[in-house]
Amino acid sequence: MRRDKNLVCLSRQHQHALALCVRMKRAPLFTAHELDAWQAEIQQHFEQEIQHHFAAEEAALFPAARRFSELRSLVEELVSDHAELRQCFTGATNRTLDRDALRQFAELLSTHIRKEERQLFEGIQKQMTAEELRKIGLSLDTILAAAPKTCIVPSETRLRNPDS
Repeated sequence: MRRDKNLVCLSRQHQHALALCVRMKRAPLFTAHELDAWQAEIQQHFEQEIQHHFAAEEAALFPAARRFSELRSLVEELVSDHAELRQCFTGATNRTLDRDALRQFAELLSTHIRKEERQLFEGIQKQMTAEELRKIGLSLDTILAAAPKTCIVPSETRLRNPDS
């Protein structure tokens, strides 16, 4: 199903996070410097985009989806995922994630995004009217306006320039 224009802002952010996950899954993650660089990038993603993304979903999208009995358990699962992911982001900020934890984080985040895209967004689009989706889109735009408009420095840059 084609993504409703009112949810596209979240889908774009999902693409950014999925790209991070793919790059992390391919990265060697052998040295302390590599682990630090990836944790710095994860922290930056969270601070500049994902924390605002989670806030928008939790304030605008999840409450609307809970109105539908067939989506309630999925929403509760996604809320639980957010809590677990926040712990991972805290670990990255504190630079306490090891190689296995970084791989688990990438898997958890990519699985979570796919649940939202394939199950939640599809379900919402089937259940809600165009007007309901429009109102959600306006709320999402308002909340996401607080997100910084800066570029995220990829780990590859930090790996080439250890002093950055």
